[in-house]
Amino acid sequence: MFRRLGLRATAAACCAAGMLATPALAGAAGPGAPGVGDEYFPHAGNGGYDVSHYDIRVRYQPETDHLRGTTTIVAEPTKELTTFNLDFALGVESVRVNGERAEFTRESGSEVTVNPAGTLAEGSLATFVVEYSGTPSKVEVDGENPWIRTDDGALAVGQPQVAEWWFPSSDHPSDKATFDISATVPNGTEVLANGMNTGRSELAGWTTWKWRMTEPSATYLAFMAVGQYEVNGKVGDSFVTAYGDDLGRFEGAAKASIERTPEVVDFLSGLVGEYPFHHQGGVVSDDTDMGFALETQTRPVYSPLFFQRGSNVSVVVHENAHQWFGDSIAVEEWSEIWINEGFATYAEWMWSEAQGTSTAQELFDHYYSAYPADHEIWQVTPGDPGVENLFHASVYDRGAMTLHALRNRIGDQALFDTVRTWVEQQRGGNAAVDEFIALAERTSGQQLDEFFDAWLFSKGKPAAGEVTGVPAQTAARTAAVAPEPKAVAELNRTHELLSQRHQH
Repeated sequence: MFRRLGLRATAAACCAAGMLATPALAGAAGPGAPGVGDEYFPHAGNGGYDVSHYDIRVRYQPETDHLRGTTTIVAEPTKELTTFNLDFALGVESVRVNGERAEFTRESGSEVTVNPAGTLAEGSLATFVVEYSGTPSKVEVDGENPWIRTDDGALAVGQPQVAEWWFPSSDHPSDKATFDISATVPNGTEVLANGMNTGRSELAGWTTWKWRMTEPSATYLAFMAVGQYEVNGKVGDSFVTAYGDDLGRFEGAAKASIERTPEVVDFLSGLVGEYPFHHQGGVVSDDTDMGFALETQTRPVYSPLFFQRGSNVSVVVHENAHQWFGDSIAVEEWSEIWINEGFATYAEWMWSEAQGTSTAQELFDHYYSAYPADHEIWQVTPGDPGVENLFHASVYDRGAMTLHALRNRIGDQALFDTVRTWVEQQRGGNAAVDEFIALAERTSGQQLDEFFDAWLFSKGKPAAGEVTGVPAQTAARTAAVAPEPKAVAELNRTHELLSQRHQH
């Protein structure tokens, strides 16, 4: 019987066996690991402690792209900890652990090892205060730099990693935390970030913007947008949007799309369950070099290019669906990316169906027939696409097809009961594809290994049949004769841009 869980358990057992082979005794004090062991990004995150909160305070000068900051990390050691790592790429000036100065060394481009004055007790309260400075746009790690410098500021927006360029962290989705973000910039400059704007004050030519996110978030979903923006919303508002001052021809369409966010959130809440956060909104940069959008928690950030052909509500649906799938329910490992992108893409299909543009079945029929059996989309498995295919069309389109095929297989009620239960049970945490499969089986009363094997974990185009949820009439269609559903053009343009996020 096929089961991804078994494969992961085997790998975990092998890893555990390797760890047991080391001289250190179980439970003995020792260093934290430099990564959480993610298969795709082995050095992302850090072992030995769990972070509960980040207090990020930065001063940023747009003219020079110089950033100076102090970040306080509140954490709990998960073992007797003699040293630990932070993920960070800028220059570190000092580190204090529980109020005492600590020595530190840079092991690699983004790995900083901290040696506290004494061992940190398992389960204790630990605070790490890091002072730092640098020019983010000039710092590369393994040839990568996701920091986006703009004409009037910067965008700290990226996936799968961006935190290293503006605050030290345990940079992996499995270590969620709450955030306070305070950014001081020259007067006349705006700063957008996650959650609620809790204050704005001016002193000696500088303005400090304060933002607070009280629901746990993955580090890559924390963001900062600095520049010239029209900000709609005052201190304390739950709905805040912002538009770059130089949007020009994109402005009307951007506003016509983003200002529908509350409507979109209401629609998605009715579909999958209560919105998981207290704040919402969106930010549209006027920088066309940013060619993607990202589901930054509570307030997605969009490229103006999404609106070059008019309003685009599909991308608003996609990024806000991520507030449930990807943000509230974050991946345990990056190989689980289907949980994010498959669900967000299927939400677009459901929106299209509700708007009377194209039904989900019409969209399924189109994409299934549009991709011939030898197309690469059938060679990339969305349930484990590989790091090089993290944002491949297979993860989006084949991922959405998987959910619709499951709907055909188990029925509307069983599918949406599964999704709503999933959202409720996993809210605020991390989840794996195996757990969704197990829940779908319990809810439907069906054994679904063959189904998920065909759609998520096997190369090749799933054949028609009851097992795969592909109707015979769908399989009999050909792309040459099948009419293209109305929603397809906007969906395709949206996904072409969405897939570019990994290039920054």
